[in-house]
Amino acid sequence: MNTHQPVLTIQGLQKRYGQATVVDDLNLRVEQGEIFGILGTNGAGKTTSVECAQGLRKPDAGTVRVLGHDPIAERSALRGRVGSQLQDSQLPDRLRVGEAIRLFADTSTQADRALERWKLKPLARAPFGSLSGGQRQRLFLALALLNNPELVFLDELTQGLDPDARRSVWKLIHEVRDAGATIVLVTHFMEEAEALCDRVTVMSQGRALATGTPDELIDTYGVGTRVRFTSTALDVEWCSRIPGVVQATQSGSDVEVVGAPTIVARLGHGLVERGMGDVPLRVAPSSLEDALQTILSAEEVAA
Repeated sequence: MNTHQPVLTIQGLQKRYGQATVVDDLNLRVEQGEIFGILGTNGAGKTTSVECAQGLRKPDAGTVRVLGHDPIAERSALRGRVGSQLQDSQLPDRLRVGEAIRLFADTSTQADRALERWKLKPLARAPFGSLSGGQRQRLFLALALLNNPELVFLDELTQGLDPDARRSVWKLIHEVRDAGATIVLVTHFMEEAEALCDRVTVMSQGRALATGTPDELIDTYGVGTRVRFTSTALDVEWCSRIPGVVQATQSGSDVEVVGAPTIVARLGHGLVERGMGDVPLRVAPSSLEDALQTILSAEEVAA
């Protein structure tokens, strides 16, 4: 059992705008040193929850504690200990990249290191208004992590970044966590959540529906192993009778079979027996995206 004080606790959080309840009795606990992901579709209440945790919005009910402090009443106690990169962050258009980094850095050495680390040195003299979406995102990440905060909130971390840049950022985020920081990550990229997060919670309509490690959610809610192949000579009904298969569908010559991991060997053996051993199988394990869709679909049925 973890006896350390959690870095972030949210209990019974509620936030309403007029008659609309955006966050509804949310409970979260984030432990020291973990990367905790908050997942869900647009409008699930993810960003509002994180804004309440940062003291940017006042909850209508419930309690929030960040590093043991109320983020609104004890804001000064958290100054310098919490970093954030918000989804709608902005800077003055004429402010240069180097000026922005030096404005928030404690020392010139720290500023130079940040420019190098985030590959912003060639952009040091570029005004904010001239930056592309990806360049702005790198600047905001550099600012969020500039002073080595204990807790970092990242909302849509790699939005606007190309795949190579995204993976470079993931590597840096792991380094930040390994250096001792705790990270709360809001994202709609399931690949990102699987790559980075120690634990995740799935939100819908302001409530937490499921929480656990990505593997736990995949094991509990995933659809199983998918096998895809192409055939015009196969009766898809035969596939559905293979032990462990839960679904077999065909669209033209494209066949998809879903079920337990054992279906790969059984399907391959059956194809060999039918003289189709040279048919290439494309195998994909269940993913966090599959688990998310199952969780959200169950919520829709319940509603």
